[in-house]
Amino acid sequence: MASPPASTKVVHDFFPIFRVYDDGRVERFKNHVSVPPTDDPETGVQSKDVVIVPENNVWARLYLPKVTDGAEKFPVLFYIHGGAFSIESASSATYDKYLHAVTAKANVVTVSVEYRLAPEHKLPACYDDSWAVMQWVASHGKDGGQGSDPWLKTHADLSRVFLAGDSAGANIAHYMMVKASEEKSQDCLKPVGMILGHPYFGISGEPDKLWEIVYPDCPASGDPMGNPAAIPGLLSQLGCSKILVCIAEKDFIRDRGLKYYEALKNSGWGGHLELVDSDGEEHVFHLLNPTCEQADLMMNRVVAFLKST
Repeated sequence: MASPPASTKVVHDFFPIFRVYDDGRVERFKNHVSVPPTDDPETGVQSKDVVIVPENNVWARLYLPKVTDGAEKFPVLFYIHGGAFSIESASSATYDKYLHAVTAKANVVTVSVEYRLAPEHKLPACYDDSWAVMQWVASHGKDGGQGSDPWLKTHADLSRVFLAGDSAGANIAHYMMVKASEEKSQDCLKPVGMILGHPYFGISGEPDKLWEIVYPDCPASGDPMGNPAAIPGLLSQLGCSKILVCIAEKDFIRDRGLKYYEALKNSGWGGHLELVDSDGEEHVFHLLNPTCEQADLMMNRVVAFLKST
């Protein structure tokens, strides 16, 4: 028996990223190119994929920098990819190339998170998945901990952990920092720094159509996940010692990133705060055009930030 034809009635239109039809079908317009984990003979960086929560297909791509001493320890970069909560992947060629480079230049162990995507999986699924991966990483740092990955067991210095992400991933990274700052369990990571690249904290001056689709149960305007600058008291409690916020002159969500920076600066938070403002560039240009001059400058700032521990 032939299947019924797919519906053509659109119930949510977020072109050019995705559309949702009334039969539940999701049509994506931006699909990533997936690449397998690989080792780089020039830099010595190795990578591999590890399944964390199999029932939800949550996994992480791990990157290990060149090891010159068998017991050498490195800071940990916990990275969350962007893509409007609804596209991209830890296996994306774009993110794989970028994180190979960061791992090699900064000498960090990188954990790149694969989380469930909206709109099929509404928020807070991405937060839950990222937190599950954080706790898995943390399990390698306790005496007698259950974590068994040899790279993390041998080479991850969990006293020097950085949370980072771009766009929607920066939003998730910020919330992971909030949760880690509030969490009292010994299983929780205690990050020292955070890097927010072109963070998505809503859109100024108009209804946030994306947030309404991906998180319909949570209004963005005054919510700590959708717009943390609206709650400066929460920012003052962030439990890390330094934060790097990156914005770009022509980014369509620049204003909210700048407002976050200003709110954090005035919140009473006592850490070291840096801002990178890329002239003439648009949203996540450093991923789309990684060889341009401004991308090189941004990479240098990120690497210097990671090394200054």
